Amino acid sequence: MAIPIDRGILIRGRPLFGANKTYRGVLAVALGASAGYWLQGAVPALQPASFRALPTLGLVFLGFALGVAAMLSELPNSFLKRQLDIAPGAPGGGSTSVFFYLLDQVDLLLGAWLVAAGWVTPTLSRVLWSILFVVVVHQVISMLGALLGMRATSR
Repeated sequence: MAIPIDRGILIRGRPLFGANKTYRGVLAVALGASAGYWLQGAVPALQPASFRALPTLGLVFLGFALGVAAMLSELPNSFLKRQLDIAPGAPGGGSTSVFFYLLDQVDLLLGAWLVAAGWVTPTLSRVLWSILFVVVVHQVISMLGALLGMRATSR
């Protein structure tokens, strides 16, 4: 499953998405999201009201779909960065660095919101809160990973 999604395809001599975007990554996130939604079923107060009506198996499938959609929505960002010769995980340089740094944090929300929109109306407030949540949680996880020696940096 550690096979690159782009299967080594090159465009303009550059990888389509790169070796870091694998089927294993999509499956791991989808299974992790399924497990998370299964656990949320035990604490309905953590769920949006519209998810509470779903049976446990429905929550598991929803989590899986959200995970797949989130990972696939990272692909356009990867494509753009590969075509601009920006290394995987790097924000780029100069004026584009802030743009790509933020895009790396929130690109997954596009796919997640496309799936979740069937149950939760994506209002401006909800979308902005989800962006803030993802950015903050990503920073915390990155710092913990660096402190535990699981990441080279806290970025």
